[in-house]
Amino acid sequence: MKRLLTLLPLLAALALAGCHKPAAKSTEAQNARAVRVVTLSTQPITGALAASGDLVSREEAAVLPEVSGYRVSKVLVDVGDTVKKGQTLVDLDPALIQAQLAQAEANAAQAQVQAQQAADQAARVKDLDNAGVLSQEAIDQRRFQARAAQATAAAQAAALKDLRTRVNKLSVTAPVGGLILERTVRPGDISAVGAGTPWFRIARDSEVELAAQLSEDDLAKIHPGQSATVALPSGTTVSGVVRLVSPQIDPQTKLGIVRVHLPVNREIRAGGYGRAVFNEVSGQALAAPETAIRYDADGASVMVVGPDNRVRHVIVQTGQRGGGYVQLIKGPPAGSRIVQNAAAFLLDGDLVKPSAAAEPPSPVTASATPTVARK
Repeated sequence: MKRLLTLLPLLAALALAGCHKPAAKSTEAQNARAVRVVTLSTQPITGALAASGDLVSREEAAVLPEVSGYRVSKVLVDVGDTVKKGQTLVDLDPALIQAQLAQAEANAAQAQVQAQQAADQAARVKDLDNAGVLSQEAIDQRRFQARAAQATAAAQAAALKDLRTRVNKLSVTAPVGGLILERTVRPGDISAVGAGTPWFRIARDSEVELAAQLSEDDLAKIHPGQSATVALPSGTTVSGVVRLVSPQIDPQTKLGIVRVHLPVNREIRAGGYGRAVFNEVSGQALAAPETAIRYDADGASVMVVGPDNRVRHVIVQTGQRGGGYVQLIKGPPAGSRIVQNAAAFLLDGDLVKPSAAAEPPSPVTASATPTVARK
Protein backbone atom coordinates (compact mmCIF):
# COMPACT_ATOMS: atom_id res chain seq x y z
CA MET A 1 0.00 0.00 0.00
CA LYS A 2 2.77 2.40 0.84
CA ARG A 3 4.46 1.51 -2.45
CA LEU A 4 1.29 2.41 -4.39
CA LEU A 5 0.99 5.74 -2.63
CA THR A 6 4.59 6.48 -3.61
CA LEU A 7 3.92 5.81 -7.34
CA LEU A 8 0.77 7.95 -7.62
CA PRO A 9 2.58 11.39 -7.80
CA LEU A 10 4.99 9.98 -10.39
CA LEU A 11 2.15 8.70 -12.60
CA ALA A 12 0.41 12.05 -12.35
CA ALA A 13 3.57 13.92 -13.44
CA LEU A 14 4.00 11.60 -16.42
CA ALA A 15 0.39 12.17 -17.48
CA LEU A 16 0.84 15.95 -17.37
CA ALA A 17 4.09 15.74 -19.37
CA GLY A 18 2.38 13.67 -22.08
CA CYS A 19 -0.35 16.29 -22.53
CA HIS A 20 2.04 19.29 -22.69
CA LYS A 21 3.34 18.91 -26.37
CA PRO A 22 -0.07 18.80 -28.12
CA ALA A 23 -1.11 21.88 -26.18
CA ALA A 24 1.88 23.83 -27.61
CA LYS A 25 0.95 22.86 -31.19
CA SER A 26 -2.58 23.98 -30.68
CA THR A 27 -1.36 27.34 -29.37
CA GLU A 28 0.81 28.06 -32.50
CA ALA A 29 -2.03 27.34 -34.89
CA GLN A 30 -4.40 29.44 -32.84
CA ASN A 31 -1.97 32.35 -32.82
CA ALA A 32 -1.40 32.31 -36.65
CA ARG A 33 -2.14 35.72 -38.17
CA ALA A 34 -4.97 35.89 -40.70
CA VAL A 35 -3.77 37.54 -43.95
CA ARG A 36 -5.16 38.10 -47.41
CA VAL A 37 -3.04 36.73 -50.25
CA VAL A 38 -2.93 37.30 -53.99
CA THR A 39 -1.50 35.06 -56.69
CA LEU A 40 1.19 36.55 -58.90
CA SER A 41 0.11 36.67 -62.55
CA THR A 42 0.55 38.74 -65.71
CA GLN A 43 -1.35 42.03 -65.49
CA PRO A 44 -1.98 44.88 -67.94
CA ILE A 45 0.01 47.92 -66.83
CA THR A 46 -0.90 51.33 -68.24
CA GLY A 47 1.20 54.29 -67.27
CA ALA A 48 4.07 56.40 -68.54
CA LEU A 49 7.59 55.70 -69.72
CA ALA A 50 10.58 58.06 -69.56
CA ALA A 51 13.62 58.17 -71.84
CA SER A 52 16.34 60.66 -72.69
CA GLY A 53 18.33 61.44 -75.81
CA ASP A 54 19.88 64.07 -78.06
CA LEU A 55 18.13 66.83 -79.97
CA VAL A 56 18.88 66.39 -83.67
CA SER A 57 17.70 67.92 -86.92
CA ARG A 58 14.93 65.96 -88.54
CA GLU A 59 16.80 66.30 -91.84
CA GLU A 60 19.98 68.21 -92.62
CA ALA A 61 21.04 69.63 -95.97
CA ALA A 62 24.72 70.19 -96.76
CA VAL A 63 25.63 73.10 -99.03
CA LEU A 64 28.79 72.87 -101.16
CA PRO A 65 29.97 74.77 -104.26
CA GLU A 66 29.33 73.12 -107.62
CA VAL A 67 32.16 74.84 -109.48
CA SER A 68 35.87 74.92 -108.64
CA GLY A 69 38.50 77.62 -108.80
CA TYR A 70 36.43 80.72 -108.07
CA ARG A 71 37.01 83.14 -105.20
CA VAL A 72 34.23 83.87 -102.69
CA SER A 73 33.26 87.53 -103.01
CA LYS A 74 30.28 87.71 -100.62
CA VAL A 75 28.76 85.58 -97.84
CA LEU A 76 25.16 86.74 -97.47
CA VAL A 77 23.94 84.70 -94.46
CA ASP A 78 25.20 83.52 -91.09
CA VAL A 79 24.52 80.87 -88.44
CA GLY A 80 21.07 81.22 -86.93
CA ASP A 81 19.50 82.78 -90.03
CA THR A 82 16.40 81.22 -91.52
CA VAL A 83 16.58 80.94 -95.31
CA LYS A 84 14.17 79.99 -98.08
CA LYS A 85 14.69 77.37 -100.73
CA GLY A 86 16.64 78.88 -103.64
CA GLN A 87 17.89 81.87 -101.64
CA THR A 88 21.44 82.97 -102.50
CA LEU A 89 23.90 82.22 -99.71
CA VAL A 90 27.28 82.96 -101.34
CA ASP A 91 28.38 84.94 -104.42
CA LEU A 92 31.51 83.82 -106.28
CA ASP A 93 33.67 86.27 -108.25
CA PRO A 94 32.70 85.96 -111.98
CA ALA A 95 35.80 87.76 -113.36
CA LEU A 96 37.53 84.56 -114.54
CA ILE A 97 34.56 83.20 -116.39
CA GLN A 98 33.31 86.38 -118.06
CA ALA A 99 36.11 86.38 -120.67
CA GLN A 100 35.56 82.66 -121.32
CA LEU A 101 31.86 83.30 -121.75
CA ALA A 102 32.45 86.09 -124.31
CA GLN A 103 34.85 83.88 -126.27
CA ALA A 104 32.42 80.95 -126.20
CA GLU A 105 29.60 83.16 -127.48
CA ALA A 106 31.79 84.33 -130.39
CA ASN A 107 32.86 80.75 -131.24
CA ALA A 108 29.27 79.56 -131.16
CA ALA A 109 28.15 82.38 -133.47
CA GLN A 110 31.00 81.71 -135.91
CA ALA A 111 30.28 77.96 -135.96
CA GLN A 112 26.64 78.65 -136.64
CA VAL A 113 27.51 80.88 -139.66
CA GLN A 114 29.88 78.25 -141.04
CA ALA A 115 27.26 75.57 -140.61
CA GLN A 116 24.71 77.68 -142.46
CA GLN A 117 27.17 78.33 -145.30
CA ALA A 118 28.00 74.63 -145.62
CA ALA A 119 24.31 73.76 -145.60
CA ASP A 120 23.64 76.21 -148.44
CA GLN A 121 26.47 74.74 -150.54
CA ALA A 122 25.14 71.24 -149.99
CA ALA A 123 21.65 72.38 -151.00
CA ARG A 124 22.92 73.62 -154.40
CA VAL A 125 24.02 70.13 -155.44
CA LYS A 126 20.90 68.40 -154.14
CA ASP A 127 19.64 67.30 -157.57
CA LEU A 128 22.95 67.08 -159.44
CA ASP A 129 23.70 63.42 -158.77
CA ASN A 130 24.81 61.72 -162.01
CA ALA A 131 24.01 64.93 -163.98
CA GLY A 132 27.62 65.37 -165.10
CA VAL A 133 27.88 68.94 -163.86
CA LEU A 134 30.09 68.00 -160.90
CA SER A 135 31.84 64.83 -160.00
CA GLN A 136 30.10 62.60 -157.50
CA GLU A 137 33.08 62.99 -155.22
CA ALA A 138 32.67 66.80 -155.09
CA ILE A 139 28.96 66.47 -154.44
CA ASP A 140 29.53 64.04 -151.54
CA GLN A 141 32.27 66.27 -150.12
CA ARG A 142 29.91 69.26 -149.89
CA ARG A 143 27.33 67.14 -148.06
CA PHE A 144 29.93 65.82 -145.60
CA GLN A 145 31.19 69.36 -144.96
CA ALA A 146 27.63 70.49 -144.17
CA ARG A 147 27.22 67.70 -141.62
CA ALA A 148 30.61 68.41 -140.04
CA ALA A 149 29.88 72.14 -139.80
CA GLN A 150 26.55 71.42 -138.15
CA ALA A 151 28.23 69.12 -135.61
CA THR A 152 30.84 71.80 -134.84
CA ALA A 153 28.09 74.35 -134.31
CA ALA A 154 26.30 71.98 -131.94
CA ALA A 155 29.53 71.40 -129.97
CA GLN A 156 30.15 75.15 -129.66
CA ALA A 157 26.55 75.68 -128.52
CA ALA A 158 26.96 72.97 -125.87
CA ALA A 159 30.18 74.58 -124.62
CA LEU A 160 28.42 77.94 -124.39
CA LYS A 161 25.54 76.35 -122.47
CA ASP A 162 28.03 74.78 -120.04
CA LEU A 163 29.67 78.13 -119.36
CA ARG A 164 26.31 79.81 -118.83
CA THR A 165 25.41 77.06 -116.36
CA ARG A 166 28.67 77.70 -114.53
CA VAL A 167 27.86 81.38 -114.38
CA ASN A 168 24.53 80.55 -112.73
CA LYS A 169 26.34 78.30 -110.25
CA LEU A 170 28.48 81.24 -109.12
CA SER A 171 25.51 82.06 -106.90
CA VAL A 172 25.45 79.28 -104.27
CA THR A 173 21.82 78.82 -103.22
CA ALA A 174 19.98 76.97 -100.46
CA PRO A 175 18.69 73.54 -101.58
CA VAL A 176 16.02 73.64 -98.85
CA GLY A 177 14.48 76.22 -96.58
CA GLY A 178 15.29 76.18 -92.90
CA LEU A 179 17.64 77.20 -90.11
CA ILE A 180 21.39 77.52 -90.75
CA LEU A 181 23.17 75.42 -88.13
CA GLU A 182 26.77 75.76 -89.27
CA ARG A 183 28.86 77.96 -91.58
CA THR A 184 32.49 77.36 -92.59
CA VAL A 185 32.92 79.62 -95.66
CA ARG A 186 34.61 83.04 -95.57
CA PRO A 187 35.11 85.80 -98.15
CA GLY A 188 38.30 85.10 -100.10
CA ASP A 189 38.03 81.29 -99.94
CA ILE A 190 38.49 79.40 -103.20
CA SER A 191 35.68 77.09 -104.22
CA ALA A 192 36.48 73.41 -104.70
CA VAL A 193 34.05 70.69 -105.70
CA GLY A 194 34.18 67.67 -103.36
CA ALA A 195 36.29 69.48 -100.74
CA GLY A 196 34.56 67.45 -98.01
CA THR A 197 33.57 70.12 -95.50
CA PRO A 198 30.18 71.68 -96.30
CA TRP A 199 30.01 75.45 -96.44
CA PHE A 200 26.65 75.35 -94.63
CA ARG A 201 24.48 72.85 -92.77
CA ILE A 202 20.76 73.64 -92.85
CA ALA A 203 18.04 72.09 -90.69
CA ARG A 204 15.26 71.51 -93.18
CA ASP A 205 12.15 73.54 -92.29
CA SER A 206 13.97 74.40 -89.00
CA GLU A 207 12.65 71.14 -87.50
CA VAL A 208 14.51 69.60 -84.55
CA GLU A 209 13.55 66.23 -83.05
CA LEU A 210 14.41 64.26 -79.94
CA ALA A 211 16.22 61.00 -80.63
CA ALA A 212 15.28 59.13 -77.44
CA GLN A 213 17.02 55.87 -76.59
CA LEU A 214 14.95 52.98 -75.19
CA SER A 215 15.56 49.34 -74.41
CA GLU A 216 14.17 46.65 -76.66
CA ASP A 217 11.35 45.86 -74.21
CA ASP A 218 10.32 49.50 -73.86
CA LEU A 219 10.61 50.10 -77.60
CA ALA A 220 7.80 47.59 -78.18
CA LYS A 221 5.45 49.79 -76.12
CA ILE A 222 5.92 52.90 -78.30
CA HIS A 223 4.11 53.51 -81.58
CA PRO A 224 4.02 56.38 -84.13
CA GLY A 225 1.49 59.06 -83.28
CA GLN A 226 1.86 58.56 -79.53
CA SER A 227 2.08 61.76 -77.50
CA ALA A 228 5.09 62.70 -75.40
CA THR A 229 6.17 65.55 -73.15
CA VAL A 230 9.78 66.66 -73.60
CA ALA A 231 11.70 68.53 -70.89
CA LEU A 232 14.64 70.71 -71.98
CA PRO A 233 17.70 71.59 -69.86
CA SER A 234 16.36 75.16 -69.55
CA GLY A 235 13.33 73.80 -67.70
CA THR A 236 10.96 74.40 -70.61
CA THR A 237 8.61 71.56 -71.54
CA VAL A 238 7.10 71.07 -74.98
CA SER A 239 4.59 68.60 -76.38
CA GLY A 240 5.71 66.23 -79.10
CA VAL A 241 4.48 63.29 -81.14
CA VAL A 242 6.34 60.07 -81.93
CA ARG A 243 7.19 60.21 -85.65
CA LEU A 244 9.38 57.14 -86.05
CA VAL A 245 10.25 54.01 -84.08
CA SER A 246 13.60 52.51 -85.07
CA PRO A 247 13.28 49.18 -86.90
CA GLN A 248 16.61 47.96 -85.47
CA ILE A 249 18.43 47.64 -82.15
CA ASP A 250 22.06 48.64 -81.69
CA PRO A 251 23.93 45.34 -81.19
CA GLN A 252 26.38 46.97 -78.78
CA THR A 253 24.11 49.01 -76.51
CA LYS A 254 20.91 46.97 -77.07
CA LEU A 255 19.04 50.27 -77.40
CA GLY A 256 16.72 51.54 -80.12
CA ILE A 257 15.88 55.08 -81.23
CA VAL A 258 12.49 56.78 -81.08
CA ARG A 259 12.17 60.04 -83.02
CA VAL A 260 9.86 62.55 -81.33
CA HIS A 261 8.69 65.38 -83.59
CA LEU A 262 8.78 68.74 -81.80
CA PRO A 263 7.35 72.16 -82.70
CA VAL A 264 9.66 74.77 -84.23
CA ASN A 265 11.06 76.67 -81.27
CA ARG A 266 14.26 78.71 -80.89
CA GLU A 267 14.84 77.15 -77.46
CA ILE A 268 15.04 73.69 -79.05
CA ARG A 269 18.62 73.56 -80.31
CA ALA A 270 20.14 70.74 -82.33
CA GLY A 271 22.93 69.05 -80.41
CA GLY A 272 21.24 69.64 -77.06
CA TYR A 273 19.67 67.18 -74.63
CA GLY A 274 16.08 66.35 -73.75
CA ARG A 275 14.04 63.95 -71.65
CA ALA A 276 10.73 62.59 -72.89
CA VAL A 277 7.83 61.09 -70.97
CA PHE A 278 5.69 58.92 -73.24
CA ASN A 279 2.06 58.91 -72.16
CA GLU A 280 -0.46 56.06 -72.26
CA VAL A 281 2.15 53.31 -72.44
CA SER A 282 0.55 49.91 -71.94
CA GLY A 283 1.81 46.37 -71.77
CA GLN A 284 1.55 42.97 -70.07
CA ALA A 285 3.94 42.11 -67.24
CA LEU A 286 4.25 39.94 -64.16
CA ALA A 287 3.02 42.35 -61.52
CA ALA A 288 2.13 42.58 -57.84
CA PRO A 289 -0.28 44.97 -56.11
CA GLU A 290 1.40 48.14 -54.92
CA THR A 291 0.20 47.38 -51.39
CA ALA A 292 2.17 44.10 -51.41
CA ILE A 293 5.57 45.78 -51.88
CA ARG A 294 7.43 46.62 -48.70
CA TYR A 295 10.55 48.80 -48.51
CA ASP A 296 13.27 48.57 -45.91
CA ALA A 297 17.05 48.80 -45.67
CA ASP A 298 17.43 45.88 -48.09
CA GLY A 299 15.21 47.50 -50.73
CA ALA A 300 11.89 46.31 -52.12
CA SER A 301 10.51 42.92 -51.12
CA VAL A 302 7.37 40.79 -50.80
CA MET A 303 6.25 38.14 -48.32
CA VAL A 304 5.70 34.81 -50.08
CA VAL A 305 3.32 32.27 -48.52
CA GLY A 306 4.56 28.69 -48.94
CA PRO A 307 2.56 25.45 -49.22
CA ASP A 308 2.86 25.02 -45.43
CA ASN A 309 1.32 28.51 -44.92
CA ARG A 310 4.59 29.86 -43.59
CA VAL A 311 5.94 33.15 -45.01
CA ARG A 312 9.39 34.00 -46.30
CA HIS A 313 10.93 37.36 -47.16
CA VAL A 314 11.91 37.68 -50.88
CA ILE A 315 13.83 40.63 -52.35
CA VAL A 316 12.37 41.91 -55.67
CA GLN A 317 13.37 44.33 -58.43
CA THR A 318 10.51 46.52 -59.56
CA GLY A 319 9.82 48.22 -62.87
CA GLN A 320 6.94 50.10 -64.43
CA ARG A 321 3.92 51.14 -62.33
CA GLY A 322 0.32 51.68 -63.29
CA GLY A 323 -3.25 50.65 -62.56
CA GLY A 324 -2.42 49.83 -58.93
CA TYR A 325 0.24 47.27 -59.92
CA VAL A 326 4.05 47.22 -59.92
CA GLN A 327 6.01 45.20 -62.45
CA LEU A 328 8.33 42.59 -60.93
CA ILE A 329 11.48 42.37 -63.04
CA LYS A 330 13.05 39.94 -60.56
CA GLY A 331 11.36 38.05 -57.78
CA PRO A 332 9.11 35.04 -57.15
CA PRO A 333 7.69 33.25 -60.21
CA ALA A 334 4.15 33.49 -61.55
CA GLY A 335 1.66 31.52 -59.46
CA SER A 336 3.33 32.36 -56.14
CA ARG A 337 1.09 33.49 -53.29
CA ILE A 338 2.11 36.76 -51.66
CA VAL A 339 0.70 38.75 -48.75
CA GLN A 340 -1.46 41.57 -50.10
CA ASN A 341 -0.76 44.02 -47.28
CA ALA A 342 2.96 44.71 -46.90
CA ALA A 343 2.29 46.64 -43.69
CA ALA A 344 1.46 43.40 -41.83
CA PHE A 345 4.21 42.71 -39.31
CA LEU A 346 5.49 39.30 -40.35
CA LEU A 347 8.84 37.57 -39.99
CA ASP A 348 10.43 34.72 -41.92
CA GLY A 349 8.88 31.41 -40.86
CA ASP A 350 5.70 32.87 -39.34
CA LEU A 351 2.62 30.70 -39.70
CA VAL A 352 -0.36 32.51 -41.26
CA LYS A 353 -3.99 31.83 -42.07
CA PRO A 354 -4.24 32.84 -45.77
CA SER A 355 -7.45 33.85 -47.50
CA ALA A 356 -7.93 35.09 -51.05
CA ALA A 357 -8.14 38.87 -51.53
CA ALA A 358 -11.74 39.92 -51.98
CA GLU A 359 -11.11 42.78 -54.45
CA PRO A 360 -8.31 43.86 -56.78
CA PRO A 361 -6.18 46.79 -55.64
CA SER A 362 -7.43 50.29 -56.37
CA PRO A 363 -5.80 52.01 -59.37
CA VAL A 364 -3.16 54.61 -58.61
CA THR A 365 -1.41 57.26 -60.62
CA ALA A 366 1.22 55.73 -62.90
CA SER A 367 4.88 56.48 -62.37
CA ALA A 368 7.30 57.22 -65.19
CA THR A 369 10.41 56.34 -63.18
CA PRO A 370 11.10 52.64 -62.49
CA THR A 371 12.13 51.67 -58.96
CA VAL A 372 15.06 49.28 -58.59
CA ALA A 373 15.83 47.35 -55.42
CA ARG A 374 19.15 48.03 -53.80
CA LYS A 375 21.58 45.16 -53.67
